Amino acid sequence: MKPRFSAKNSTVKNNKVKTAVLLTNLGSPEKPTASALRRYLREFLSDPRVVEVPRIIWMVILYCIILPLRPKKSAKLYQSIWTEEGAPLLVMSQAQKEKVASQLAQQYGNDVIVDVAMRYGEPSISAVLQKFQQQGIDNLVVLPLYPQYAGPTTASTFDAVSKALQKWRYVPSVHFINSYHSNELYIKALANTISEHINEHGTPDKLVLSYHGMPELFYQWGDPYYDFCQLTTDLVKAELLARQSSMPSDDFIMTFQSRFGKATWLQPYTDETLESLAKQGNKHIAIISPAFSADCLETLEELEHENRAIFMQAGGEQYHYIKALNDRDDHIEALMDVLSPTLNALK
Repeated sequence: MKPRFSAKNSTVKNNKVKTAVLLTNLGSPEKPTASALRRYLREFLSDPRVVEVPRIIWMVILYCIILPLRPKKSAKLYQSIWTEEGAPLLVMSQAQKEKVASQLAQQYGNDVIVDVAMRYGEPSISAVLQKFQQQGIDNLVVLPLYPQYAGPTTASTFDAVSKALQKWRYVPSVHFINSYHSNELYIKALANTISEHINEHGTPDKLVLSYHGMPELFYQWGDPYYDFCQLTTDLVKAELLARQSSMPSDDFIMTFQSRFGKATWLQPYTDETLESLAKQGNKHIAIISPAFSADCLETLEELEHENRAIFMQAGGEQYHYIKALNDRDDHIEALMDVLSPTLNALK
């Protein structure tokens, strides 16, 4: 009897074992228009990992209040950061992928391939995984580019990957990296950007490390995101102080931004903290957002512009946003350090 499992009747090929690396991020709308934002927000806010409200109640709120009103406002915000190449997050994610691909080629040759996908919007996780399937991969390594694990981001990515793989006849070995909040090279890369900023602009009165927010209930229900943010903050602080930073240890402040709705979110809130700092006489603030691996709406608009206005109107004089790690070489080196243990084990 002839074997039923062969290259002729399967997507799995009888050639050298292939490993695929899937880098993922949150995503952006296709265009900075109300209609594109409506599609994007519908997908994003329909995810039960993002909004843990009874579905019937939430669907009424989403379709009767949010989707009719919010897309137009959000479109204006996206228009303020849109580039000729497209959404900054997508553009930077592609740049990160290209640099990671170059490093992978140097270390593993053709044995490892890499691509990038967005949890919401395009390129979708399912579409990129389908490309991997057609290439006959045997191993899949998934690295969500969220340094600190959180249910609405990291776990939601796992859901999307799992859902796509359920349709595969042959499921590859899957290796899901759920966090790198304490990776030594990631911490050093963050410290490098801060040190470079201080060398150029001087020591701020306060350094604010602003992380994306989350409903406080999620933390009470067991999500470790807050603890991981605290650990990242502590490690960055220790790294900078070890470099003989001129900043006192109590000049490092952790805050949370981007809250939505009326629920209580993780505190302290970034906007309220900045206003309070200015009123207390702190004239010079530097702010960085370690939770974002690439600049996006929440950094380029919310931190760079909206929160700047809050601080300056409250009496501040110097406000500096320190860019995300983006495609810096030390960031790419950190991502490779995160991936290497898994890739080396698959040799």
